[in-house]
Amino acid sequence: MVLLAAFLGWMFDGLEMGIFPLVARPALQEMQAAAGALDEQFVQIWMGKITALFLLGAAAGGLVFGWLGDRLGRVRAMTMSILCYSLFTGLAYFAQQPWHLGAFRFIAALGMGGEWSLGVALVMECWPTEKRPLMAGLIGAASNIGYAMIALIGLNFAITRDSWRWVMLVGAAPSLLTLFITLYVPESERWKEAVEKSSSHPVRGIFGAGLLRSTILAICFSSVALIVTWGIVQWIPLWADQMTGGKQPKVKAYIQLVSSVGAVIGSLVAPLLGLKFGRRPVYFGLCLASLVVSSFLFRAFESFSGAFILTVGLVGMCTASFYGWLPQYLPELFPTRVRATGQGLAYNFGRILAAVGAWQMGSLMAFFDKSYARAGATIVLVYLLGMVLIWFAPETKGKPLPE
Repeated sequence: MVLLAAFLGWMFDGLEMGIFPLVARPALQEMQAAAGALDEQFVQIWMGKITALFLLGAAAGGLVFGWLGDRLGRVRAMTMSILCYSLFTGLAYFAQQPWHLGAFRFIAALGMGGEWSLGVALVMECWPTEKRPLMAGLIGAASNIGYAMIALIGLNFAITRDSWRWVMLVGAAPSLLTLFITLYVPESERWKEAVEKSSSHPVRGIFGAGLLRSTILAICFSSVALIVTWGIVQWIPLWADQMTGGKQPKVKAYIQLVSSVGAVIGSLVAPLLGLKFGRRPVYFGLCLASLVVSSFLFRAFESFSGAFILTVGLVGMCTASFYGWLPQYLPELFPTRVRATGQGLAYNFGRILAAVGAWQMGSLMAFFDKSYARAGATIVLVYLLGMVLIWFAPETKGKPLPE
């Protein structure tokens, strides 16, 4: 029940994240058309601002709901986080202005940012040690399955200026999951024992002398993956739409579907590699593979083609493999009493850095002559930082979760 709840919660989280790249362009064009003009820069500027608000909301939600998970329990906090992201995604149906979309995405993101840390903490604390790599892979794959689901909807339902609002209503469906969680999912016994032994002060704990180094390194490792994902990979559907001149609406859905399939594979394989070879060598390898494949995508293609789609799948596999590695490694850095807060902060802090870039995406795209490819080829160089920093982190292979 714990695994099912965490899997479904993160799967629907991925579905929610995948909605906006599909609806952003037609939604913003409809709102701009009401003013009597259409301009690509308007779409890019508002896409950047709304993405930034989403990322800031997710970062805040990781800390807020992680803190609630350490104070009130994993299950109750996870229920609140799912209600938050599902209901406010559905409410975006009523948006009339770009800032309305931004506001709804910000509040929904609070729940999305919190759900990951709560689900990971709950699963890792309830399942046996030898099963943790498989659990990490399943959780990492879950969001990408949700991402693929919304892509399938996009393939079978033309998302245009007249129809995008109905897609937002799909985002309200996960609220039904909270009933199942409330009735059937047990609380973490590890958490209960930890809070009985001593009072929990999670924020103070993760920045204390004993955990400060681990917290900073965890933030860095998560940030490297998130900056690329939100700084450019999430923009690939818009790049493909630009390549086709907006005349093939389903192109965005094809891109998301192929990328999601690759991401599921990468998320499942990464923690198994971590089990065999160790956490540090595998992270280094994931950074190297992502840098090579992403650089090829952004430097080799100028038009939409079958080879482009295949390469996007490889990029999805490499860049999303971190989301199988992170739920394996981050729980091993924090003791039970502060685990949800530590994971939530570390995993989502990278979104703050990505948000700064997304907010300035209009200016950044202008600097690169509105070229997604040139911007992407620059952003992926952040993997070089991860390849260096990982060797300053502890190796946790074969060690139990810290109590």
